[in-house]
Amino acid sequence: MRLLYFKDLNSRGIPYSRQWLDHLIKNGKFPRPVKVGARRIAWVETEIEQHLRACVEQRDGAVQ
Repeated sequence: MRLLYFKDLNSRGIPYSRQWLDHLIKNGKFPRPVKVGARRIAWVETEIEQHLRACVEQRDGAVQ
């Protein structure tokens, strides 16, 4: 399992601020992070990839 830290999200096409990510997470619109230390969180890479695929599928479904 590979973990992505906040700084890694930008290279995956997710340019959001920490505050906006918190908002999305609280509203169930972004995967929840995993606590990996006392003050450190990360996201499971496969969950982020799945989230991005779902965004594309939602976009493509809206066009049809």
